Amino acid sequence: MTTMESKEWHIVAHAPEGVPTSDHLKLCAARILVDAASIPVRHVALEMLFISVDPFMRSRMTGREDGLYSPQFDLNQVVTAFGIGRVVESTDDKYAKGEIVTGPFLPVAEYCVVPSDFIISKIEPNGDIELPEYLSCLGMPGFAAWLGIEVLGELKAGSNVFISAAAGGVGMYAGQLAKLRGCRVVGSTGSDEKVILVKEEFGYDEAFNYKKETDLDAALSKYFPDGIDMYLDNVGGKMLEAVLNHVNEGARISLCGMISEYNKVWTEREGVRNLLNMVGKGVRMEGFMVGSPSHLARFGDFAQQMEGHLRQGRIRSKHKIYYGVESFLVSLQSVFSSSNMGKVILQVKPL
Repeated sequence: MTTMESKEWHIVAHAPEGVPTSDHLKLCAARILVDAASIPVRHVALEMLFISVDPFMRSRMTGREDGLYSPQFDLNQVVTAFGIGRVVESTDDKYAKGEIVTGPFLPVAEYCVVPSDFIISKIEPNGDIELPEYLSCLGMPGFAAWLGIEVLGELKAGSNVFISAAAGGVGMYAGQLAKLRGCRVVGSTGSDEKVILVKEEFGYDEAFNYKKETDLDAALSKYFPDGIDMYLDNVGGKMLEAVLNHVNEGARISLCGMISEYNKVWTEREGVRNLLNMVGKGVRMEGFMVGSPSHLARFGDFAQQMEGHLRQGRIRSKHKIYYGVESFLVSLQSVFSSSNMGKVILQVKPL
């Protein structure tokens, strides 16, 4: 039998409020059997290389089923995430030793054994696209941005588009896709440095720091004198309420996430008091999940389009890489601190 020593992150207590800490997540030692005789049929043993660290993971740690969109992690089990791994052993003929694969339910660990149907695609490691792109531009954040802009946004050239959390994993791609559609794009961010980033690197026409421009109605009046035609919401709460005061006739709002509300119990979340504004102006507001079957059916279209943009230099990425599986908790906490520039990724192993 071939055994690998592995470190893996377990959830040991739910965190109903606030940012998870070491009281909730523990790094544990494990011994993983990785030889073909030890793993079940149609399974693969993986050496994990990269883990995607995303805000939605927080919603799976509350211990509550109160309308949040993801099932809860079971206590004393390994936390899972989108990830990239190298095949160590396989009992499925579709996957061979040494191949690089990616999937949405891979353990935050150094080694693991998972069903082969957890894998959604193979990656060519010697291609012209770097591996982290498959967790960002070509992964869940890019797909979410593409769905929100290309599928739900119904954009026309010249539309006024607003993106919240514009420097984050979804926002950076959403703004660039809207610009490729010929739109005027404004973003909100949590720092002056990020304002510069989204304008200079991602091509936003304007951006503002919501921590400085705390009167959101005044800020949106300044940056959208002609109103908002489309809003991709990553924040929720007060920002969504302010947007509804500035929407144009027939505006579209794509609800991707509401990071400002994740760390609160539902009774303490910000209410939106002006939904009536949607009625007279015929506004359509729609939430979406990248994992829903109807949207996953479009993944091939998305991948083909985004690969083309990436290879031709029309889309740019920025990653914040944390190194070593030990850094997972710090990387997750950082997502809620406004300290990161771009997509947060954990590099588990050196290549």
